[in-house]
Amino acid sequence: MDYKDVLDLILDSDDVTVGGGSASALSGALACGLIGMVCKLSIKKDFGISPEKQLEYATELEEIREKLLKGVVDDANAYGVIRDAYKLPKETEEEKEARKQGIANAGIIGATTPLENAKLCKKVYDIGVQLEGNSNPNCQSDLIIGYELAKIGTNGCLMNIEANLPLVKDKDKIKEFNNALKNLKI
Repeated sequence: MDYKDVLDLILDSDDVTVGGGSASALSGALACGLIGMVCKLSIKKDFGISPEKQLEYATELEEIREKLLKGVVDDANAYGVIRDAYKLPKETEEEKEARKQGIANAGIIGATTPLENAKLCKKVYDIGVQLEGNSNPNCQSDLIIGYELAKIGTNGCLMNIEANLPLVKDKDKIKEFNNALKNLKI
């Protein structure tokens, strides 16, 4: 499965295997494209950030975009891990305990994937905000749409962490996720 397959599942309202986490990562990837375009359209003149720095941002955004497109798929797969953990047998006490541990482990996976995507989306947002007033003014709407998509991506990923957090039982992981929720919120 690649991000285009996941996009098809996001667009299919009858499909229940892909949700907001993948859509949030995709939002961040779209932001990369728009903000990167703004950077490339801002290199003929110094608008406050040098053309060289604009190209550096554009290159960085291309790299982040690829990571986020992978993150779209990773998030869909993380949901599958949680779904599969809930399908584990629970007839005997040993099975119940194994299922309980499987769900807790799946919760960590289910929260870690959007955490990584949130960090990337936040970086995209930060770049976009730095370009405000320092890039080609003819691209202002593209820039704003880009960093607003990155904001949606960041906050959507954080909501996905919150949704999976009740499954997590590891106190250190819970602390890590709660810190991220505080530090990454836009």
